[in-house]
Amino acid sequence: MQGNGIEIRWHGRGGQGAKTAALLLADVCFKTGAYVQGFPEYGPERMGAPITAFNRISKDEIRVHSNIYTPDLVVVVDESLLTSVDVTSGLKEEGAIIVNTPKSADEIRPLLKGYTGRVYTVDARKISVEALGKYFPNSPMLAAAVAVSKVMERDEFISEMQASYEHKFAKKPEVIEGNMKALNMTFDALTEGAGL
Repeated sequence: MQGNGIEIRWHGRGGQGAKTAALLLADVCFKTGAYVQGFPEYGPERMGAPITAFNRISKDEIRVHSNIYTPDLVVVVDESLLTSVDVTSGLKEEGAIIVNTPKSADEIRPLLKGYTGRVYTVDARKISVEALGKYFPNSPMLAAAVAVSKVMERDEFISEMQASYEHKFAKKPEVIEGNMKALNMTFDALTEGAGL
């Protein structure tokens, strides 16, 4: 993407929240004054089927309305997709990929078809189970996308997400608290582990 923008491609499986994370990212960036797009690529919408979602985020008006073929950032919500989907297809070498896995970046790199750019890993299962008591990978992976892409500052993102969750889960304070904990834990893990 030209100018002040970033293009992100999400890979996940139906029901894991990749589409929701892409739409949430678009929403939170829009609230801070950015031009945004957040959209899924619709294929067979089955639980567990591979799905793709996209974000364009820019300080300038976005005039492109196609899928994203040369992303700056790829977010892989399900590690098993590394062996069945070419997740690095078109990914810019100066870009980055984030994979939801307990493994290290060095352990994941051999599965990335020779990709030589930056590789980050996040154990979204561990984080979400600890923060929410269940496996919901989308909050940790959303925080990881913001941390790596730097589309906004951590404090601004956390405060916008707090407002968004309070609106969405007004009657479920434990859900708000769990999601906020997951977002912060992910930022902390990436700051310490990957030096962001």
